[in-house]
Parts: sequence; structure tokens; C-alpha cells
Amino acid sequence: MLHGYTGHARTWDDFAAAMTDRYRVLALDQRGHGESGWAADGYGVDQMADDLTAFVAATGLRDFALLGLSMGGMVTMEYAGRKPPELAACVIVDIGPELDPAGVARIYAGQGAPDTFASRDEAFAAVRAIETLAADADLRRRIDAGLMRTQDGRWTWRYDRVLRSPGGLGLRDPDTGWKSCAEIAVPTGLIRGDVTDILAADVAARMLEVIKGAQMATVARSGHNVPLDAPAGFLAAARRFLPG
Repeated sequence: MLHGYTGHARTWDDFAAAMTDRYRVLALDQRGHGESGWAADGYGVDQMADDLTAFVAATGLRDFALLGLSMGGMVTMEYAGRKPPELAACVIVDIGPELDPAGVARIYAGQGAPDTFASRDEAFAAVRAIETLAADADLRRRIDAGLMRTQDGRWTWRYDRVLRSPGGLGLRDPDTGWKSCAEIAVPTGLIRGDVTDILAADVAARMLEVIKGAQMATVARSGHNVPLDAPAGFLAAARRFLPG
């Protein structure tokens, strides 16, 4: 499982626990996020897919399913489009080769928000003002797992600040993304939030045409961050697409 932009592996704690009845579940901190090191050579989607290739080789994974949210979904599209023989299925969560401009504007606006806090409660309040759909308990667990102490005793996010700068995340051009989608050759599910501002309906419809045999589930009462906004609906949708 691959988390989203500025996220971390602990994003998946509750979902992972629910899936262990049928899976061995692995969640990665992608480069520059969580407890993985900051990367001197940048944060491109292709580089993250290379990281995943190295992880699969190092762990000897075979016949596995890959699920990626947002940025992690971009990596999923790139990785699956390379036709790795180890991959059995994939699920792409609320992302496509083209991003809705409204959502991009919202994300860029958030890059200018304060990123150091006097307490965990202050960090929670800042995010709560933006993340309006998630349950308090779910949001607080995710925030607590994504914070680290600074040298002066304050709190900041557990990811490389370079990612907050313009161009910090190396996005691919849409044509390249569409080419990757066209190369995906494993069973593919697409999960979309019903009020997302990132994955437009027409882009999702085109993905279903371009990725052979792809199916889509729309999760009610969910924006872009589907696993956080609607955990039960997300779990049901993921179980529909994942084999086993």
C-alpha cells in the first residue's frame, strides 16, 4: 500500500488491520515521508516507482496486489504500466493522469500554511479546519503518527519540507500518465470519492476505457482522501477489487 502526498505508512493502520483476514499487508513510507530518509535526488513519480521495484526485489514479493492513494496512485499507475511479472492486481485511489485544477489549487494553497506547532492539539486543530469529513478519532490518529519533534521542542510534519515547495513533488505530464494506464495488464480497480476535487468524472471515465477491464467504485460522503473520509465505504470498495 502506498500513501499520498505528505502522508505516511500509518495512514493505512485501520485498513491494514481489517485486511489481515486475507492478506499479509505491507505499507511503505515512500521517499521523503514518514520514517524513510529524505532524498537528495528528488521526489519524482518515476523515482518512487523505482524505489518500489527495488523493494519488491529485496523482499522477494510474488503475486501481490498494489493499492495506492493519490500520489501513491500515481506511483501505482507508473509501476503497473511497466508490467512487472510479480504484480497480480492494482487499485488506484482517487487519482488519474490529469488532476482537477480546483484540487491542485487547494493543495498549493495549503503549502503556505504553518507547518510547526506548539502541541499536537494545535496541529490537530489546523488540520481539522481543512479535513471536514473525517471522524475526529481517525484524524487524530493519523496526525499523531505524522508528527515529529523539532530541536526547539515544537512539532512538525514527518516529511521533507522540500515537498511543500513549488515543484517539490515531480509530477509527470498527463500524456505520460495516459500511456502508463494503457499498458496496465492486471485486474484494476478505481476508487473515487463522490465529492472529490482531484479526480474529475470525465478523467475517471476515460481511465475505465484506457485500462482494459478496469472497474470503478464511487464512495459516498468522501472527498479526495477516501480512506480517511469514509473508512467503511473504502474498505467495502477495496474488498470488491482485491482478489482472495
